[in-house]
Amino acid sequence: MQPLTIGDISPIIDPKKEYWFMPTISHFYGIVIVMYLRNKEHNPPHVHAVTQDFSAPFLIATGEIMEGEFPAKAKAMVKEFILKYQQELEEMWESEQYRKLPPLE
Repeated sequence: MQPLTIGDISPIIDPKKEYWFMPTISHFYGIVIVMYLRNKEHNPPHVHAVTQDFSAPFLIATGEIMEGEFPAKAKAMVKEFILKYQQELEEMWESEQYRKLPPLE
């Protein structure tokens, strides 16, 4: 897996019209998985899943949604992704060394 470069840091506009710059970890089926640059300022460890109409944080420890709404099928795919790559996501959270992960197939 390659380390992320500045080109991999995406501006994300969520449905609430907030504007973020976050490393893009993966994307699949219209879902983008991102992680904040200064993650240690807001524990517990989590990633954000963003679609055209929804945005929500998901716990790395369990794959469960922390707050907000997300379509059931997409929520299940995000959980599957997190649990599949849980160790890698935890390492990224701790080290702030982000890299792209393969998408779900």
